[in-house]
Amino acid sequence: MSQTVDRALSILPLLAEGPADLGRVADRLGVHKSTALRLLRTLHEHGLVYRQSDQRYRLGARLFALAQEAVENLDIREIAHPHLVGLNESCGHTVHLAVYEEGEVLYIDKVESRYPVRMYSRIGKPVAITVAAVAKLLLADLPEAERRTLADTFDYPMYTSRSTPNAPAFLRELEKVRDQGWATDLGGHEESINCVAAPIVGTDGRVVAAMSVSAPNVVVTADELLTLLPLVRRTADEISGEYSGRAPTPAKDNGS
Repeated sequence: MSQTVDRALSILPLLAEGPADLGRVADRLGVHKSTALRLLRTLHEHGLVYRQSDQRYRLGARLFALAQEAVENLDIREIAHPHLVGLNESCGHTVHLAVYEEGEVLYIDKVESRYPVRMYSRIGKPVAITVAAVAKLLLADLPEAERRTLADTFDYPMYTSRSTPNAPAFLRELEKVRDQGWATDLGGHEESINCVAAPIVGTDGRVVAAMSVSAPNVVVTADELLTLLPLVRRTADEISGEYSGRAPTPAKDNGS
């Protein structure tokens, strides 16, 4: 039975390459045409493959519907939370999870620091979009035209001397973040708070959320916080792997 299931499932990636006739399916599986036909008929009955008028087979609409339903039912917060807790236990600092929705970046999860000095961020509250590290990652992943349009609509409050001053500077920062695959906020929102962030990606390689570690200068310096970047990126990749159902790709142990 397990061999039958394995053979049937092996047909799907073949058809993902494009329509194939019975002979090609049988050759790829290394079985007789009658065996391949039985497998194809079963998959066809479940809507996972479709037989075209030219007698070739392609992936069925039911397969796409199932995939879409699965994606819609994925809860990134539920998947990420245990990983955020683990990261917090490793480093002791505040960990955030954020998403981009309708022109705003919102915190959807937070694990508090174990140190007495706490951050005032709250779940459901929008972040300071022109300076926050998570916001930079989420916006950097948008198409260039959309990034430019959004950048022109933002105000650029100078929270500190390190805040992003205008749209051109913000777009340059987004391009840098897009290239390097991680982001920082080193005193851009609050002079005493630093943050490093990494993206969480879905099956299509697009950024679906961003996570960060934040800490005040009285606990660790900016340079000390940056040494946690490999751990943050590794955690984000683990979440990405679980969210998209793939094996995680190890992050580099440096900021390059």
